[in-house]
Amino acid sequence: MDPFRPIADARPHDAPWPAMSWPPTVARLSGHVVELTPCVPERDAGTLFHVLDDDAVWGHIAGRPRTVAEWAASLAKRQAEGRYVWVVRLLRPHGSFAAGAIVGTTSYLEVSVPDARLEIGATMYTRAVWATKVNPDAKRLLLEYAFDVLGAGRVQLKTDVRNVRSQQAIARLGARYEGTLRRHQRREDGSVRDTVLFSILAEEWEDVRFGLLQRLDASD
Repeated sequence: MDPFRPIADARPHDAPWPAMSWPPTVARLSGHVVELTPCVPERDAGTLFHVLDDDAVWGHIAGRPRTVAEWAASLAKRQAEGRYVWVVRLLRPHGSFAAGAIVGTTSYLEVSVPDARLEIGATMYTRAVWATKVNPDAKRLLLEYAFDVLGAGRVQLKTDVRNVRSQQAIARLGARYEGTLRRHQRREDGSVRDTVLFSILAEEWEDVRFGLLQRLDASD
């Protein structure tokens, strides 16, 4: 077997990076097509449950709730574990959804304040807004707040290796593929998935922001 070739330090002259601010203190994040507000499980669980009650939405996500009460408890548990759960609302009508309608949820998770990093994940939208500007706008808002306000140095995103649609959506954000974590996380059916990992660093954020704004400014 050939000896392992050590990985070179990509930032040999790194300067000290301050700890990240946490938790978020904003009441809402408003973008081009969506608004994000902190989730209140007892208020939002019912609408989210019905909007996301679709086999396609839960196809690659474990823990599908069977009732509104179970979903409210799950959301509250996520918050107690340190996740920051957001509700995604439309700022303008789309299809059968009016302005102000809840169309999904997304979260900050895997937060490490001393290391100035976090993950954006647990993202689910109703199928009616798949492949629209909803996801790039929501992700832009979360990335912007993470880098510009919280002071994150790294934001990661990950997905099931079988979720090709999600991999492509993450790559289109401008995130960089880092590798695949083998046998990483248990699926709903008991199998253990390989997880595809992406990241965006603070040094890359301005280019990523520019690309996302171009997508959002383009005609539908």
